[in-house]
Amino acid sequence: MNRPENVLLFSGGPLYKEVKRRLTESLGTGEWKPGEAIPAEPRLAQRFGVSIGTLRKAIDELVAENVLLRQQGRGTFVATHRGEEMRFRFFSIVGQDGTRHYPDVRLEDFRRARADETAARELVLPPRTAVIAFRNSLWLDGAPVGVDDITVPAAAFPGLSLARLRARGNTIYHLYEHGFGVSVMRVAETLRSVAAPTDIAGLLELPPDAPLLLVRRVAFTLDDRPVEYRLSWVNTARHEYRRDAGS
Repeated sequence: MNRPENVLLFSGGPLYKEVKRRLTESLGTGEWKPGEAIPAEPRLAQRFGVSIGTLRKAIDELVAENVLLRQQGRGTFVATHRGEEMRFRFFSIVGQDGTRHYPDVRLEDFRRARADETAARELVLPPRTAVIAFRNSLWLDGAPVGVDDITVPAAAFPGLSLARLRARGNTIYHLYEHGFGVSVMRVAETLRSVAAPTDIAGLLELPPDAPLLLVRRVAFTLDDRPVEYRLSWVNTARHEYRRDAGS
């Protein structure tokens, strides 16, 4: 029998927070992969040397953060970018009445490059590291509503190509996860209003300097490794940018 992991020796706060950290570490190292069930609660409680109640509080927080998913009668599973509910987890453009529709995504540009100063800083890469950069336009109801400029480390996505991006049948994060084993679990974003650059205005069928919302996003894996830097220009004339709590 495995010796329980004595979390009390390392905890600087509530015990369940330390259990949550240990669970997160195990998820980050791939001990349990996306879509797989984690061990039953009694087994995990024994592993960490805590009560079922303490273990459950840690799991509850990971469920609230969409890292784990409970399925009635089946158990608790590692979140995966498969289900319909995950399509909208990181897509935040909604109608002004709150309606959500997944956009038609059109690949506008694809290139291999070297990380500029900003991308290197946001992705925690050495200067001039090889990256893959691509641009998508996003269309809803037959009209362009947004443009995404996405930069990812080339080393994390070997084989990512123009053809592979065009052929994907689901979200880009689904492709990251199921094509390259890179699971995005959270994003950090900042927002500000800007005047549309000429090239972005053209893609959005707007006059130059039209007002847009600029969203800067860094996407992180479960072990807090940054794997994507994204700039999104959003036309909010008929839409809003909405992030739900916990997403």
